[in-house]
Amino acid sequence: MKEKNEKIPDPKTIEKEISDFLSKKFGGQVKIRPSIALPHEADLHIEETVSPERKKIDFNLKPQDLVSYLDQYIIKQDNAKGILATKICTHFNRIKYAESVTDDTDDLVGSIKNNILMIGPTGVGKTYMIKLIAKKIGVPFVKGDATKFSETGYVGGDVEDLVRDLVREANDDIKLAQYGIVYIDEIDKIASCRNMIGADVSRTGVQRALLKPMEETQVDLKVPHDPITIIQEIERFRKTGKRDKTTINTKNILFIMSGAFTDLAPIIKKRMTDEGIGFGARLKGSQDPFDILGHVKAEDLIEFGFESEFVGRLPVLAVFEKLTEEDLFQILKNPNNPIILGKKLDFAAYGIEIKFMDKVLRDLAGQAFEDNTGARGLVSAVERALLTFEKALPSTKIMKFPVTRSIIQDPAKSLKKLAESPDDGKLNETFEKLACEEKERIKEYLTANKSNLSEKYHFTLTKSRIDIVANYYGKHVMDIGNVIKRIKSYHDDIKKIELYFFKNRGINLVLEEDAIDFIIDECVNSVIELKDFYHRLTTEFEYGLKLVAEKTGKNRFFITRSALLEPESYIRNLLKNTPANSANV
Repeated sequence: MKEKNEKIPDPKTIEKEISDFLSKKFGGQVKIRPSIALPHEADLHIEETVSPERKKIDFNLKPQDLVSYLDQYIIKQDNAKGILATKICTHFNRIKYAESVTDDTDDLVGSIKNNILMIGPTGVGKTYMIKLIAKKIGVPFVKGDATKFSETGYVGGDVEDLVRDLVREANDDIKLAQYGIVYIDEIDKIASCRNMIGADVSRTGVQRALLKPMEETQVDLKVPHDPITIIQEIERFRKTGKRDKTTINTKNILFIMSGAFTDLAPIIKKRMTDEGIGFGARLKGSQDPFDILGHVKAEDLIEFGFESEFVGRLPVLAVFEKLTEEDLFQILKNPNNPIILGKKLDFAAYGIEIKFMDKVLRDLAGQAFEDNTGARGLVSAVERALLTFEKALPSTKIMKFPVTRSIIQDPAKSLKKLAESPDDGKLNETFEKLACEEKERIKEYLTANKSNLSEKYHFTLTKSRIDIVANYYGKHVMDIGNVIKRIKSYHDDIKKIELYFFKNRGINLVLEEDAIDFIIDECVNSVIELKDFYHRLTTEFEYGLKLVAEKTGKNRFFITRSALLEPESYIRNLLKNTPANSANV
């Protein structure tokens, strides 16, 4: 007989035991199906959207700060960088200001969002620049192609899908998504055909569909007629008895459009010629249409095929310059450019280090310029030059690959020679020469950008640290920013050793900056690890400094680089300069 105080099993336990019994008896053919408790009709209600509590954004960038950041990655485009940096900073600072003041700024008459239209040839860095800005600011970013969308209600993508994508990019954080950036490329492709009669749902219709999101509207996060959304809603309703209605407000979402607008130049040229005021006659002699684009006005965009309401919601125009051959060369030389870093990574995957001769980079820039596809042509040019080597070298013993003119001009001959003499001294000598040249380029870059980089990473770039960063860059496939972060992490860990030494040894050590740089350099070159340095510090300094402390009463010692190199001499000088010894002299 069961004891009275034995716990009565709960329904789930009983259900499990019965299920196990039926499974054993009938072999899984009979199962218990739990009843589904449907909510009473009286309990049903629709949960309307309540304006969510605004999330305060931490945005402290000023336009010049953002320009300096973009200068590290993007060659040329000074005018476009200035316009974008200024208007994007103003956009987010206005949001921050509105959330910090008690005045009601939401009802300001004529308040216009700084949506931006970027005009320029392909491959000049339009998309890259926006990605960099979004990453720097820390807001979600989505990119769409204007040609993939149609007017709401027609077959094709819905422009509101981009707003929904922002929420996914923000990991379903609607508050964060409301500060995101929506970037739509090839916007020139949705300009209406001026000779077309009838509705054009893929062009004018898309423009109309963009009007409300570009200004302010509520976008329903549930996609109408989407089977997955319907199933999810039914499941949620079954569990909670509530129908959720979730929306996102587009008031603070920044819309940025871009396109090549190759057919816009004749419209601008005709307008300016017809005006006949000064510049019109000189404009006739202009051959480059991209030079003419710099004089674009709203009326030209309307003539091009955009609705006036659509143009009105893009108050900021940024025109990008066409890249010259020299610009393309400077892009390849930039230590942060993803093209060369990506190619280094390709070879590093096989354990092969690769260095480029400046003349090769210039040749590649020339080939890309001939392709007339801007910076995109650089990728193709680099791949054409190195694909043969990328295929063959992993099967050889080559570990260091210097990319010189003579090597890439005749790949078959070069590969044969490399395979026959993988330990060729001349090859290694060439590689080391290119490595030294690369290091000098990096040092020049760091010196030129020292102030901005020091401020950005809160790490003073002294002359010795510039040398350490350049050395580390040459041995690892990383951009400059990540290299500086890595070196700074060494610096921060070394400073922790001071506290750890005081806590465990009772001695207050202060490592001077030259000593810290010396330790970082040794760690970077794998001479020692930090734990080994701590043990070395204990062995070489603990006893001597305790002796000095007993004789002098001091317990704070400044350790320089020379002290690390000659600890006995350093301690001997401290003892020599004690008051007792000074009196005996």
